[in-house]
Amino acid sequence: MTQVRVKGFKIFKDRHGKQRCYHRETGHKVDLTNAPIGSAEFFAECETIRAIAEAQRAKAPKTGTLGGLIQSYFETEHYQNLAEATRRDYRKCADFLEPIRDTPIHVIDTPLIAGIHDKAAKKIGWRRANMVRTLLSEVFRYNIPKGLISANFAKDVIPKRRPRDRAYANRPWTIKERDTVLGKAKPHVRVALALMMNTGLDPSDALRLRKDQVDDGTIWGVRGKTGEEVAIPVSPTLQAALHRMPDHGAETVLSNSRGEAWTYNGFSTVWHRFKTALENEGLIEKGLTLKGLRHTVATTLREAGLDERRIADLLGQKTPSMARHYSRSANLADKNRETIATLEEENRRRAESVKPSQKSVKPDQKEDQPCAENTNISYC
Repeated sequence: MTQVRVKGFKIFKDRHGKQRCYHRETGHKVDLTNAPIGSAEFFAECETIRAIAEAQRAKAPKTGTLGGLIQSYFETEHYQNLAEATRRDYRKCADFLEPIRDTPIHVIDTPLIAGIHDKAAKKIGWRRANMVRTLLSEVFRYNIPKGLISANFAKDVIPKRRPRDRAYANRPWTIKERDTVLGKAKPHVRVALALMMNTGLDPSDALRLRKDQVDDGTIWGVRGKTGEEVAIPVSPTLQAALHRMPDHGAETVLSNSRGEAWTYNGFSTVWHRFKTALENEGLIEKGLTLKGLRHTVATTLREAGLDERRIADLLGQKTPSMARHYSRSANLADKNRETIATLEEENRRRAESVKPSQKSVKPDQKEDQPCAENTNISYC
């Protein structure tokens, strides 16, 4: 019996005596049921697989090029441990650099990276351009020890500044905006906003927060973006909001209207529709973001006189340390209790300062106005 051989493919019998065939380089299997070994269909399938493999090789970044450096960085543990959103942003930056991926390493220098940075600012905006610069800086930094490049040529490239006519992203919310949003929000949305307003947690971290991470009046967690531990005391205002939360069976503190854990995209969609409706009614100004609640907490505490270090401790902005023990976080929680108390008192003071006088209330106004229960709990 003639034995068929095809270069680049392995043909064999498995432990059951059934013939198998796959491409050695890609591992792609040949369907021998539809393309029996030795048939015209079999050889055609092998040629198709080989052509696909060659196309993939041609598309792959070449060694000694900018594309090769970027691919090398994407394979590092550092990149793999980044937050999902950060990895996604870096991939988009790599897509922008795709047309120049074959640039030889020996021609890369600071002026070249500065030129790339300038071009990126014109095509994709100043913020994304700075992200491209950050990616290149990380790429160079992690490839220097490997001997693949001699220096970090992005380090001395000056980041682009926000244009003067551009509003700041994630601006702080006003007292009126917070009261309006909370008064109109549905229960499962209101409690999520309350959690962000009273802790400064990132929206993604708040939505992922598990019930077992709230113990003895403290939220024990890890920031998804940086891996830093946080220990945030639960304020009376937040506790009241959590008590009014509808019962659900999800393992997370928050849940959607079906009693299931929120996904970030799911909550973002609900929030966007809700916010847009309020904007169309003229009840809030444009520019409110979920991330802005984190900025609101920081701004409120800063204006109340707290130093930046204490605010950073509450927001989990300390240098990451996976070796930190639970007891050290407990010490941080004790320190943060005073910070949360300051936030609670300042929020209450600000809410009282904007309350309308009794004379401004219309005689025919009903007592059961929406969110009347929140009069004394302005941020829940």
